[in-house]
Amino acid sequence: MHFELLRREKIFNGRIVNLVVDHVKYSSGNEAAREIIQHPGGCVVLALFDNNDILLVKQYRYPIGGDVIELPAGKLDANEDPQHCAERELREETGYVANRWTELTAIMTTPGFCDERLHIYMAQDLSMSPHGQTLEEGEQTIKLSRVPLVEAIAMVEREEIVDGKSIVGILMGERQLSG
Repeated sequence: MHFELLRREKIFNGRIVNLVVDHVKYSSGNEAAREIIQHPGGCVVLALFDNNDILLVKQYRYPIGGDVIELPAGKLDANEDPQHCAERELREETGYVANRWTELTAIMTTPGFCDERLHIYMAQDLSMSPHGQTLEEGEQTIKLSRVPLVEAIAMVEREEIVDGKSIVGILMGERQLSG
């Protein structure tokens, strides 16, 4: 290890994230403070139809003050299995359920200051849930669209899809399908 943890300060405990400051001593003897956002992680879903269309959601994201086009996704609940989270988020945000699931990858979103890990799945053999969408209060503005996977890749290239987790999910899904 390149450092020794001297002490940890819990600065903020929020509903979604916590902020801690670790005071560390490097092997050089120098000391520093490292700010860390603790996040429970989440799941991302590339919902793929038999004709290679996928589902995208467009939703308002408060931190950037605008709409973002992305794959359905959501936060893990405490001790929740990642695939269960993916199934729940697909059902809630889109109204669809899937009979076949493939884990594509897992990513660390911003490891320079945050411990968030996202599990990315491909969902296939889709059908509508009898309950439809069950959006949370902050998701009421979600607009659902169905686009060909090749068009989603073009949207990434044109920077219409700029959300990192969605870019990874789309490109990993395309790679999985091409063998």
